[in-house]
Amino acid sequence: MPDSPDKPTALTPGGKRRELPMEVRMLIAFVLMGLVLYLTPYFYKPPAQPKPAAQPAAQARKPETAAAPAAAAPKPADATPAVAGDRVASSEQTYAIDTNYYHIVFSNRGGVVLSWMLKKYKDSAGKPLQLVDTSTVGLVPAPFSLIFPGSTPKPDPNTALFVATPAPNGLGIDFEYSSGGVAVRKSFRFEVNSYLSHFTSEVTDNGKPAPHLIAWRGGFGDAQVVNAAAVEHSLYYDTAAGKLRVKVGKDAKNGPLSAKGDFTFAGLEDSYFAAVFLPADNTSIELDSYGDNLPRGTEKKMEPHVGMAVGGDSLNRFTLFVGPKDVDLLNTVDPKLKQLIDWGWFGIIAKPLFLVMKLLNNHYIHNWGWSIILITILMNVAVLPLRFSSMKSAKKMQALQPQIQAINAKYKNVKLNDPRNAEKNQEVMDLYKKHGVNPVGGCVPMLLQLPLLYAFYKVLGVTIELRHAPWLWVGDLSQPEHLPIRILPTVMIITQFLVQKLTPNPTTDPSQAKIMMFTPLLLGFFFYYQSSGLVLYWLTSNLVGIVTQWMMNRSSAPVTVAPPPPQQPRKKLSKA
Repeated sequence: MPDSPDKPTALTPGGKRRELPMEVRMLIAFVLMGLVLYLTPYFYKPPAQPKPAAQPAAQARKPETAAAPAAAAPKPADATPAVAGDRVASSEQTYAIDTNYYHIVFSNRGGVVLSWMLKKYKDSAGKPLQLVDTSTVGLVPAPFSLIFPGSTPKPDPNTALFVATPAPNGLGIDFEYSSGGVAVRKSFRFEVNSYLSHFTSEVTDNGKPAPHLIAWRGGFGDAQVVNAAAVEHSLYYDTAAGKLRVKVGKDAKNGPLSAKGDFTFAGLEDSYFAAVFLPADNTSIELDSYGDNLPRGTEKKMEPHVGMAVGGDSLNRFTLFVGPKDVDLLNTVDPKLKQLIDWGWFGIIAKPLFLVMKLLNNHYIHNWGWSIILITILMNVAVLPLRFSSMKSAKKMQALQPQIQAINAKYKNVKLNDPRNAEKNQEVMDLYKKHGVNPVGGCVPMLLQLPLLYAFYKVLGVTIELRHAPWLWVGDLSQPEHLPIRILPTVMIITQFLVQKLTPNPTTDPSQAKIMMFTPLLLGFFFYYQSSGLVLYWLTSNLVGIVTQWMMNRSSAPVTVAPPPPQQPRKKLSKA
């Protein structure tokens, strides 16, 4: 782009100061945008809720780690022997419940969940999606284990053998246990065609109510996604503040974080799925957030696994939602659940963008990839007047380069803090004004793409509809291509070179041209590791830009400007 006043400058090899062109600035902007996209999941999260006053015993609890698996599941022999009137099962057994949406496996040891699969959603291997990280079972308490703010009753209900009573219709199960004065009851109820279920837990110790929390630790959601630890959160909706509070596993690396209040819901989430507990009677509840340091994946790298425990009463009743973060589905359950979908900083753009894409996909095109292509074409057509203005501005700036270089030469020894530098800037601005040139007008179309780029990035990263959405050879638009050499980023680099070749260069500095030759390679490196849908958006923009730029180059005449009048040499004054 053109040189303009009051902008950063650089030194040429000869020591002459010249101003950084807008192309270099845009390159820096893309690098910064890339850092934002890469680092946002690590550093950006909602403001932390001030720690409420909590019982000292609750704050002193420490998360269990892989170093203490024996404490999570002692041998049955450690339990108090059963006596007459006790309800204790004779052996450990597992039970399965199937609905149209779930396949859930329970164990009567502790009355816990060993597996919770979503039938209508698949993992990367094409199998029903497992929401429980089964590799952590035994290292931390299994989902729906009980955590006690004070001392744990003896015998520990989490190691006890419960008597299981499946519901006659096959859509529920009750677990009951009583021994040594400890009595525990857990109840699960499901529906055939719903992601909603109902859970109740009640504990008494020697006839006295025993407050407790229901835990789900060791991670949640699709464990096969890239950087799963960064997208798994514990959360709660603070009704009084009207805000969603979110924690990642590493936030609780030094111990559980406790919060208590009137919460509309509390639970766990990853990018596309959630398990949230909605209190049945709108009473105050407590949430503890955990960060258990456990091995993850085949490399067994130790990473913080998010977890939570919710409840706080001796009798807890919850409606439980475990399923996809679908906008319409969440709104049906509770409108506040829609906040589980994080649209990011440009939500005002990302959300309408998704709604338009959804309209095109559901009613006209029936493919998310082609919907991305069509909406990208429409957006590029909408900015054609700006593209035309950009081209005219670039050509005018190209024609003005000799005069700009003359001004720079005139003030070549002027430093930035020299008052005459303002005179130089004024001369450049007068030159722009005389020929009707907007020094930044040529960059407006590209600047508009930055918020759109981030909006597409968020849509592809948080909407369940785009997860595993196919397009031609691409199996999942929300992930990079699973090929030895990724086709879309490679083609994108080629088209980026063509766009640069066809676009008029507003400067004649060869060093700047060499710098800009690296732009397609840097963009290609950035997009190579992004989701296929994001690359498809940028590639489509390049193709539209190539066609429109070629047509404008053919139809527009070269721009010429009148040279400045020659300066009259100053006459020497004769000596008197």
